Amino acid sequence: MTQQREARERAVTIRVADTISAVDPVLWDGLAETRTAATAASGGKSGPSPANPFLSHAFLKSLEDAGCVGERAGWLPQHLVLEGEDGEVVGVAPAYLKSHSQGEYVFDHGWADAFERAGGEYYPKLQISVPFTPVTGPRLLVGNGPDAAANRTALAAGARAYLAQTGISSVHATFLDQADVAALSEADWLHRIDQQFHFFNRGYDSYDRFLETLASRKRKALKKERREALANGITVEWLTGKDLTEAAWDAFFAFYMDTGSRKWGRPYLNRRFFSLIGERMADRILLVMAKREGRYVAGALNFIGADALFGRNWGCIEDHPFLHFEICYHQAIDFAIENKLAVVEAGAQGQHKIARGYEPVTTHSAHYIAHPGLRRAIRDYLTAERDEVERVGEVLGEHTPFRRG
Repeated sequence: MTQQREARERAVTIRVADTISAVDPVLWDGLAETRTAATAASGGKSGPSPANPFLSHAFLKSLEDAGCVGERAGWLPQHLVLEGEDGEVVGVAPAYLKSHSQGEYVFDHGWADAFERAGGEYYPKLQISVPFTPVTGPRLLVGNGPDAAANRTALAAGARAYLAQTGISSVHATFLDQADVAALSEADWLHRIDQQFHFFNRGYDSYDRFLETLASRKRKALKKERREALANGITVEWLTGKDLTEAAWDAFFAFYMDTGSRKWGRPYLNRRFFSLIGERMADRILLVMAKREGRYVAGALNFIGADALFGRNWGCIEDHPFLHFEICYHQAIDFAIENKLAVVEAGAQGQHKIARGYEPVTTHSAHYIAHPGLRRAIRDYLTAERDEVERVGEVLGEHTPFRRG
């Protein structure tokens, strides 16, 4: 079932698809940030493939097929599909009608509370994002053709038309790349920033070469930390491709559920989801698993992009000093260096990553708020928030472990 909506600015049509299955997978992946050369990250397969694995049709469809998103989860798919005059799909955006603000990593609970105390209804809202995934990338997917900028503008207009026709309070687009920030800011959306911490591989040929760039005291501290993490007979395995067996997923899911239950009460992903991504995109997945006395005791899920490693979920069933840092951060750096990946993105928040060679990076989101009073209040808040985020970023940048001069 789809709904037809006309975008005003060009002779194009916006339709809303309530399942990603309504869009051809090859077409979707071709509109996501594309590359045509075969790479190790794509398992040697050629042809269009999103550089960012979370934007792939396979990843988003796995979330839907497993029931991690849907009406019951409060993430109702409402993907925006842009068609040209001849009916050809020229743009898409992963979008969800939300009945809450869970699983977004860009927090607007305070906005919702204030609006509802004033008598408004903040939910539902439209979220243009990858669910449960704080990873920067394009959200207005328009390929690389000559009409890309115009199609991006049309998708932005389509999102506002959806708001106008449904009467929802707002539209939010999170973890945006610079092209989307520019397009949405030009369309009078409100710009918000935050921070993450990424590792940058500056041509290192080994972890030791990376350590040489650190101040002596920091270098010694990391060496000691890694030794202690792997004490008590702990070994580490990298699992990808055909090594991602159901037994490995069973072990990792136990870790994920333990950590998720302790942190927020109800983990977002279910066991079936992990089997589906293992079937559909195994060559773009890395499980870093810690083993002791013949059984897995901890693990971290990573996704492999064209030039980046994306750390996502971690868990354990045994507590060992520094094991979290080893499995999530140091091993990710090892993998990136060995596979010549330029960046490790280790997820949201976590200033403790700085001491381990990760540097502060600005992330971006954009928000269109229908109610004029709420819009003014949020605009004022974001102006002050941006100043604070930038100030903190400058301070944190002065505390990286790298040698000075």
